[in-house]
Amino acid sequence: MTFPHKHLVSLADYSTADIQTVLDLGLEVKKNPAKYRTALAGKTLGMVFEKSSTRTRVSFEVGIYQLGGLGLFLSKNDIQIGRGESIPDTARVLSRFLDGIMARTFAHKTITDLAEYATVPIINGLSDLLHPCQALADYQTLLEHKGGLKGLTLTYVGDGNNVLHSLVNCGVKLGVNVHYATPQGYDPNPLIISEAQKVAAQNGCQVVAFRDPHQAVKNADAIYTDVWLSMGDDPATKGQRLKDLADYQVNEALMASAKTDTLFLHCLPAHRGEEVTDAVCDSKNSVIFDEAENRLHAQKAVMLLLMGQ
Repeated sequence: MTFPHKHLVSLADYSTADIQTVLDLGLEVKKNPAKYRTALAGKTLGMVFEKSSTRTRVSFEVGIYQLGGLGLFLSKNDIQIGRGESIPDTARVLSRFLDGIMARTFAHKTITDLAEYATVPIINGLSDLLHPCQALADYQTLLEHKGGLKGLTLTYVGDGNNVLHSLVNCGVKLGVNVHYATPQGYDPNPLIISEAQKVAAQNGCQVVAFRDPHQAVKNADAIYTDVWLSMGDDPATKGQRLKDLADYQVNEALMASAKTDTLFLHCLPAHRGEEVTDAVCDSKNSVIFDEAENRLHAQKAVMLLLMGQ
C-alpha cells in the first residue's frame, strides 16, 4: 500500500483520507492480527524515551513484535543523546541501523529535528505540543462504539494540553465537533485552534471553546479528560493547578449534564479523585480500557503504513 507520508509528526499534516486509512487499517489489524504477523519481518524500530510510559512503551514494543519486527527500548540514559550528542547526529546515526524511530520527548522540536535529519520514518510518540498516536486510538475507539464519526461531538474538559491539540487536529479532519472547556490560563495553543477552525469550516464541523464545563458537555457523544499535572510540569504548581481546575472534574454531576449514552474517555494514567472520579472511570459509559488497547492497533497501522512501504 502506498501512503503519502514518510513520518507521523502531526495529524494536522494528514488529510481526511490519510487518517481514515490509518483508522481502517487499525480496525483490520485488530480483527485479523494473524494476517499481519510477518508484515514487518526483519524490520527494527528504535523507541527513544525521554519520558517513561506504560502504554507507549508496551504498545509499540508488542506491536512491532506482533508484526514480525524487533523493538529496541532506548532511554535517554542508554544512548548518547543523554550525554549531549545533537539530535541531527542522533537521527543520522540511528537511521543507519533502524527501519523506523518512535520518540517520546519533552520538546516538540526534538521530533521535528528527528524528522528533518533522519532517513527513516519518525513517529511522534508524544511531545509537549502533540500526541497524535493517542488521538488515533481515541477516534478508533469512538468509531467502534458509535459506528461512525462525522457529526459526533467530543467534549474535552480540563487542561488544554498536547492531548487536546491532537484531538482537535484529528477531529476536524473527520468531521467531528470538538468542544473544550478550560479555565482561564489553561487554554490550548491559539494557533492550533485557529488553524483547526479553518479545517472544521471546510468539513462541516466546529471547534468551540467554553468556560462552563456543564454547558460544554450538553449533547456531547463523548467526554474526555486528562491529568491536571503532566510529566514535565513543575510539581510546585500542583496545588495551584488543583485549585484552578477543581470545577473541571469529570464526575457524576458533569456526566448527568450530558446524554445518557455519552461515553467517557481518558488517555490514562488517571489520577482518580482529581480530574475524574472512580464512579465515572468504572461506569458502564467508560471505554478507557478499550481506548488503551487501541493504542496497540492504531500504532500497528501507523508502523505498517510508514515502515512497510
